[in-house]
Amino acid sequence: MTDTKSTPRGAGRTVRHGVIPLTDQDLYLFNEGSHFRLYEKLGAHAYTWHGEEGTYFAVWAPNAEAVYVMGDFNAWDSRSHPLRARGQSGIWEGFVTGVGNGIIYKYHLVSRHGGYHVDKADPFGFYHETPPKTASRVWDLDYDWGDQEWMQERSRHNALDAPISTYEVHLGSWMRAPEEGDRSLTYRELAPRLAEHVKRMGFTHVEFLPVMEHPFYGSWGYQTTGYFAPTSRYGSPQDLMYLIDYLHQQGIGVLLDWVPSHFPNDEHGLGYFDGTHLYEHADPRKGIHPDWNSLIFNYGRHEVRSFLISSALFWLDKYHADGLRVDAVASMLYLDYSRQQGAWIPNEHGGRENLDAISFLRSFNEEVLRSYPDVLTIAEESTAWPMVSRPSYVGGLGFVLKWDLGWMHDTLHYMGRDPIYRTYHHNQLTFRMIYAFHENFVLPLSHDEVVHGKRSLLGNMPGDNWQKFANLRLLYGYMYGQPAKKLLFMGGEFGQWQEWSHDASLDWHLVQYQPHAGLTRWLEDLNRLYRSEPALHELDFDPRGFEWVDANDSQNSVLTFLRRGLSTHDVILVVCNFTPVQRPNYRVGVPSSGFWREVLNGDATEYFGSGQGSLGEVEAVPAPWHGQPFSLTITLPPLAVVFFKSTSGNE
Repeated sequence: MTDTKSTPRGAGRTVRHGVIPLTDQDLYLFNEGSHFRLYEKLGAHAYTWHGEEGTYFAVWAPNAEAVYVMGDFNAWDSRSHPLRARGQSGIWEGFVTGVGNGIIYKYHLVSRHGGYHVDKADPFGFYHETPPKTASRVWDLDYDWGDQEWMQERSRHNALDAPISTYEVHLGSWMRAPEEGDRSLTYRELAPRLAEHVKRMGFTHVEFLPVMEHPFYGSWGYQTTGYFAPTSRYGSPQDLMYLIDYLHQQGIGVLLDWVPSHFPNDEHGLGYFDGTHLYEHADPRKGIHPDWNSLIFNYGRHEVRSFLISSALFWLDKYHADGLRVDAVASMLYLDYSRQQGAWIPNEHGGRENLDAISFLRSFNEEVLRSYPDVLTIAEESTAWPMVSRPSYVGGLGFVLKWDLGWMHDTLHYMGRDPIYRTYHHNQLTFRMIYAFHENFVLPLSHDEVVHGKRSLLGNMPGDNWQKFANLRLLYGYMYGQPAKKLLFMGGEFGQWQEWSHDASLDWHLVQYQPHAGLTRWLEDLNRLYRSEPALHELDFDPRGFEWVDANDSQNSVLTFLRRGLSTHDVILVVCNFTPVQRPNYRVGVPSSGFWREVLNGDATEYFGSGQGSLGEVEAVPAPWHGQPFSLTITLPPLAVVFFKSTSGNE
């Protein structure tokens, strides 16, 4: 083993070559596309060699003529610390003595092509400078976790028959510190406040918009450059670990948005990394996303697959994430996604399916669930692509869950209409049950629905102020009655009037006013009922868990259905009135005799409702109705959902 020494300007350090934390087997698996723990090997790692402490650097740049590491330790001399090519693997490596935790660095790459040279952040960097600065920082990921109980029980919380009610959060704008220039809270400041709020509201999980480092704050994290680094805007890697650890200790799961669909073209990032299109497709018809002017990964390249799947496993391993929600899956699946005729390249069979991306997504799900069978993988997929949440061995993509964006669009269009016209659009509510059990669905009311001129959820509701709040309570009640898991973006729980702005805090002052406080209380009680009643979550993905009582009362804009659990005793009747008209003596068929108790009424006065209802419980009589052997005569309140539970336990 030979050493090459050089004397850097100013720092007096040495680079030592021949260090081999990266084995020949690692190189083989990486080039084969099957090394999924690359974060343990590539990047910057503290290392002791021959008794000397320093940092081992390794970077993939197969088309570079030379690669150097530079930083604070050598006064940013771009030529003083050369790395050495490792055979034909495309990896350059070297050891720098005296470089330790916190040192800022970049790679200087000189390409074989056209004299191109560039300074790049570390693709495997664990921590980066706070934007607009772009360098990487040597950092260890040691942390003393305290969430052992949660991790041991996680499979129960993430099970398909468990209640999963997710609160979607953008960390930079959930809550700010106005007394300090309206700055965002840090990861550690967020921990107790967010945990207390989520527990009080009754959500089971939080989902963070991408926490991975991103240069443009206005991208909300969806333009990722640091696939192995949390954004430093809110603190260090250990600070994010503390936030997740704290949430786990409070019994709250943590899902992370992850973006393998595209990446930005900032010069310090992955694009044109070594003077060639290394991570992205060279042909712009496959390599540039027309909607976002961003770059698309080359999913057919082995090393890129290793990079991306390693990133996914990294967040589950080092940060104890309980699941990954994969952004913009549809844009990955279709070669013609958002492209005009002639602006895309068909696959080898002449079709529009991206075969490499399909193979990648299957591999991603297989590897994640093989290593962490108790986590969730969730697809944001907006088309009718079949079997997204079915295993790859039966031809599916292998995700655990899929967002039901069709339900979201249909329901919001319906709820945005004046109730007088809803009778003509009844099918927008009933259509979902044709396909509801084709996938394992999540019903999302996400950040995408409250930005870019779409207004807030409350702002989209028709009518006067009372009716707007009643309609929003109705929307939430209907969502919680439907078979599927739930997701709501922050601010929706108290009825934010304004569109979401990533540059400002939520309008927390609104919760002091009765209509907003009532909406919050309603959502708390919905979550409580959803979690406590097996009929509302146990068979979310099984047709046995749902039965129409009456799907056809379009004249009155009323829907009535049953939710069932595994036990025959677990039955909930859900009645939804989508008009502002109270309906006394409304008859509903039920499967059993005895009393049916009104367990939740969206029109109760504590929710800012009008206080109409059935006085707590109603007795079923042996008068067949709606194909059921018994029936109830109820008072159906205006713009409200009412949940009834049988107290007899007999059918």
